[in-house]
This record gives sequence, structure tokens and C-alpha cells, in this order.
Amino acid sequence: MTKPVDKKKQIRARRDIKAPKVRKKISASPKYINKKRKKVKSSKNIIKQIFATGFRWFLWFLWFFFSRFAILVSVVLIGFIIFEYSRIGPLNKLVDARVSGSITLLDKHGQVFAWRGNQFGGAITANAVSPHLKNAVVAAEDRRFYKHFGISPRGIASAIRINIREGRSPLRGHGGSTITQQVAKILCLGTNFDPSNGLSEADFEKECRKNSIVRKLREIPFSIAMELKFSKDEILMIYLNRAYLGAGNQGFEAASRRYFDKSAMYLNPSESAMLAGLLVAPSYFAPTRNLQRAQERAAVIIDLMEKENYLTKDVALTSKKYPAKLSSTAKEQFGGYFADWVSKSSPSFFTQKANADIYVKTTFDTTIQKAAEDVLRDTFDNKIAKESEVQVAVVVMSSDGAVRAMIGGRDTRVSGQFNRSTQAMRQTGSLFKPFVYAAALEKGYSFNSEAIDEEITIDVPYSGPWTPRNYTNEFYGKMTITDALAKSINTIAVKTAMLVGLDSVRKIANDFGILGDLAPGPALALGASEATLIEMTGAYAGILSGGISVKPYGLDEITIVGETNPILGRNGGLGERVMEWENARQLIYMMNTVIEKGSGRRAKIKYREAGGKTGTTQAMRDAWFVGFTADYVVGVWMGYDDNTPLKGVTGGGLPAEIWQKIVIQISKDLPSRPLPMINPRVASRSLKNNEVLDIDASGLFKRVDSKVKSKSFLKNIFFGRPEN
Repeated sequence: MTKPVDKKKQIRARRDIKAPKVRKKISASPKYINKKRKKVKSSKNIIKQIFATGFRWFLWFLWFFFSRFAILVSVVLIGFIIFEYSRIGPLNKLVDARVSGSITLLDKHGQVFAWRGNQFGGAITANAVSPHLKNAVVAAEDRRFYKHFGISPRGIASAIRINIREGRSPLRGHGGSTITQQVAKILCLGTNFDPSNGLSEADFEKECRKNSIVRKLREIPFSIAMELKFSKDEILMIYLNRAYLGAGNQGFEAASRRYFDKSAMYLNPSESAMLAGLLVAPSYFAPTRNLQRAQERAAVIIDLMEKENYLTKDVALTSKKYPAKLSSTAKEQFGGYFADWVSKSSPSFFTQKANADIYVKTTFDTTIQKAAEDVLRDTFDNKIAKESEVQVAVVVMSSDGAVRAMIGGRDTRVSGQFNRSTQAMRQTGSLFKPFVYAAALEKGYSFNSEAIDEEITIDVPYSGPWTPRNYTNEFYGKMTITDALAKSINTIAVKTAMLVGLDSVRKIANDFGILGDLAPGPALALGASEATLIEMTGAYAGILSGGISVKPYGLDEITIVGETNPILGRNGGLGERVMEWENARQLIYMMNTVIEKGSGRRAKIKYREAGGKTGTTQAMRDAWFVGFTADYVVGVWMGYDDNTPLKGVTGGGLPAEIWQKIVIQISKDLPSRPLPMINPRVASRSLKNNEVLDIDASGLFKRVDSKVKSKSFLKNIFFGRPEN
């Protein structure tokens, strides 16, 4: 019998037979193993070598490219530096490179009251100014000024980061420029202004100094070239002399004298900080514009000075506790309109195009100007609504045309603005009537010639019938032309003008200085023409001067700084005789009657003789009062720039009151002198022996039915009839 087979044993036997082969494979020789490992290793090394070689080539390429590029940039930069170095002029030419000189305006007593043009107080060095000023400028603008080589990469990067963080483009806002770069910008990278290019100096500077990548790149070689050519203090010297500091001041010396009436050598920490604070925005932080804002900015600069150890903590606290204040001269900003007018009306060769600094002595009187401004300020505070935009203009002059004060708008502390005294052409209204009667007096009529106030109609060629009416719409019958002027009767003025001839009226008005285009028709007699306030005031001065034409003037003499003899004298004054002396005396009496018992009664001054005339145009768009005493001629105009009608204001109202208050203030220390006018009683007796001509122009007009309303094309042309 066969033994049963044990399957487990069979499996174990087969496994034992195979085991030696497996063990042989596992325990193979080291040579076999190493050979395999080398094959794997060699394949990995090849890959590493390929990557290493490629990376080395890449690094070599970068080094080769950037080293050559750096060499090329360096060569180009050195070339530009050498080029810019050769273009930079000598130091003394860079300190003051103004194309035109400055104008210092003096009042009639020789005291400075205004400046125009680029003021330059004289060259100053970095070591000659107050050390506080030097430290304030460095602390505010470039605290590493004495450490860098003209540019500060750290500062530029910081400025770009701040601009981006604040939502601006990288080149807008903070510039990160060093003082050297700012000097490069001030110098327009060495390019000088050339008037023949057709650009103004302001446009040229705006163009050459605008922020751009190209200009920033050009600043680099120019700044380095400056660092090579000049010392740090010399660069700072250019900056201190060329930086613009508002109000027309170029350089810290001019600004110091303008704001503090002292040299930059003697500035204390608070004053130095205020001037250094102007550099970022000269007009905005100008102390003459807003002193408190300038003081707050100065406090920031003081903190920077303390941070840089230029000031001790105690000095910094004291400087902030007692901030800088303006000098009395800088505080009193008088005569901006007058200064602009004198600068523009004087020969441009001296006041606008000359490259020399000049003194202009004028006829200006600061006391009179202040009095006029005080009166206007009081009037606007107490008699005019705050929301009203009504404007006012005032001119005060002597009888020879010397302008003593001028106000060209309700904002009196401005300059460079529209001057309503000299530039605004406005309808004159009844202010023109004295020239109608002046023409009549020259034709042989007298102050007591009579005329009839009645309704009349004139046939105007190409226009149709025109019926002038009085302000009250009433007629008063027979009266003298003196009474007609006093009551501002329109019909008699028209009759007189037609009788003596419109050409005669135009001629006498032109001869007295009213040079605009005068109306062609009979509405001329009622002031349908336009004129400026200074023209009308000058014409009235001619009447006061006895019938001699007067050209208003403000310039007395021009002297170059450093010279003693003037190079130019006054540009106005008395001219040719326009009226006979006796006729002028009659007209002055007639105008005196206007104030004594006529439409100008509100201008009457106790114990002082005065003459004048009111003027109100159609719909009350303009209200005038121009009058005179024996000492001064004063003109006042009120109205809106857009011709909006005035509410309840006529020439005999508020303008007459302003006139009266101004004259009282400017004459309070003067003795009362009589006007050069006739005595009516004496004159009447002398005329009894002679026939007195009356204004009889009945043949020139026709009566109209009062029920028929006249339609006048001329009335529309000239905005209707001027009134009072």
C-alpha cells in the first residue's frame, strides 16, 4: 500500500531546491553591484553636468551682458557729465540770471509800498546767511545734502513709494529730488531763456521744469557735473539766491526783506523756518496771503530742524511758541491796483523789459489809500448784503492829475486782477452832462441861460422818433441850465447838445480826456457812451483846473538802483486849455449847485465847498458820483460785472455817501479852501448889461401827443435813457 503524500513536505522540498539560486542572486558579488550603481550614477551626473554647464553659461552671459551694459552706460554717463560740465556757466552768472529787473514802487514820501517783477535782494553766500536759515533749508529739503554726490537713489525710491501709496503716478507729488537736483531744475538744465523763441519767460520755465522721465534722467548727469564743478556751499548759494519764494521774490534775501524787513543774515529760527517752508508751495504758504498757515508750516520745519539736531528742544519749543510775524510794511498791503496801473502805464522799456532793478517814485499816498479802503470796508460791512456781488471802484487824484489812491474792486488786497477803475468801460449816464454845458458856455451861453423842460421828440436819422424823458417822468417848465444840471433834467441837456452841435460836445469831451467812441446821436447828451472811471475823474480834474486838460498820472520819476539821477520823469499832468477860465468858473459853480441843492445833496460837506455830478444808467446798471473840492477830485463807481441792475442804488445815493466819507477823511487835516468858481450874484450883475442867450431850440424839435408812445430804435441801441 502506497504511503500517503505529504503535500507540505513536497512544497518545502521544492523550495529548498530553489533556495541556493535565490541566495546566489541576493548575495551576488560586489563588482556586479558596483557596476550597476555606476551606470545609474553616471546617468545622473550627466544631467547635473548639463544643468551646471547651462547655468554657468547663463551666469556668464548675464555677467557679460550687464558688465558691458554697465560699461556702456558709464561711458555714456561720463560723456553726458563732461558735456553738461562744459555747459554750466560761472557761479556769478548763475546766482542772478533774471531776464528782466525788479520794480520797487515808492509812494510820494519815498517809502516802499509795493514790488513788481522778480525781486532780488542781492547775492548772498551760504556762509553769510543766518546759520538757522541754512539749517532750515537743508532740514526741509535735503537732510543728506552734505553726504550724497548730487542724487539720492534712496530718496527717489522713497518718493516713488510714497506717491504710489497715496494713489498718484510715480512721478507726481513727491519728487525725491536733492537740493542739487532742484538747482538743476531751477537752471532749466543749463538752458537760458531766449525771448526770440516766441515763448514768454513764464511759459519757458513751465515747459523746461515740468516733470517727465526724460527730464529726470537728464538731471542725473547735470547734478553730478554740478557737484564736480562747485562745492556744496556754492550749490547751496545758487539755491538760496534763485529759489522762488512767492510775491515776486527771487531768493531768500529778497524774501527776508519783503516779509521781515531785514537781511537774511539776521533771521532767527522761527523766521528761517517760515521762509524754508515756502519752498514747497510759495504762493500757498506766503505769509502775506495767510499768516496762520505760514506759521503752521514753519512749525513743521522747526520739528525737522530739531530732529536733525540743528535746534535744541528748548529753542524749538520757544520758536514754535513765538512764531515769526510780518513786518509792518509787509502787513500793510496797500495799492495793489495802483501799482499794477503804474507798471502798465509807464514806458515798458523801463518797467517791463529792462533788465536793471529800478525804483519808481509815484504819486501814491498811503494815508489816502487807507482812508478810502476803510470807508469801503465800513460800507460793505454795514450797508450792503453779504451775499451781494456788487463791485466798486474809487479814484482819488489832485487837480493836476496826480493819482493819490486807487481801488479797482471790493477786494482791495490783491494784485494782477481786473481793475475796474482803469479797465472797465461803463455807460456814464448823467455824469456826462457837464461837458454838454461846457460846450454851451464856450458858445456864449451862461450859467443863468434859461430853457424849457418839456416833452419833445427828435427824428433821428435811420432810427426814428425818440422822446427823452426825465427820471421822474415829469416836466418842470422854464429854468436855468444851472438848475437843469442840478436836477439832472434830461430834456434840457438834449436840447442844449442839439443846439450847440453834437460835434462840439464830442470835441470838448475828447479834449478833456474822454477818448472812447462817443455816441453818434442825441443820446450822447445823456451819457449813452462808455468811459472808465479814471477818464471821468481826470476830465473833472480838468474842469477844476480852470478848463485845462489833465492827463492822470502815477509815475513821478524812475531811478536805476545804485544811481542818483532819475532817468525818466512824470508821464502826465496839465495839458492844453480846453475852456476859457471864466467859463470854467461858471461850470464849477453849476456843479457846486448839484451838491448844494440838486441830485448830489448826500455828498454835501459842512464848511467845505464841493462840486460834482451824479450818474445813473438805464435800469440802474451803473451808479456814479464824481466830484471835487479845492484839494482833491474823487470818483466813485458801483455796479455788477455782468450788468445786473442795482437794487435801490443811484449815483446820488450810496456812491455820493461813499464820496462824502472819503473826502471828509482825506481832508480832515487840511484847511477849508474855496472852489475857483464865480459868485453868482456878482456874475449876474455883470451880465445884466449884456444879453443872456437862452436855450431856444424849438425849431429842432416837435411836440408829440402824450397819449402816443414813441418807439425808438436808438433807445434800444443805447439801453434806453440814462437817468439821474
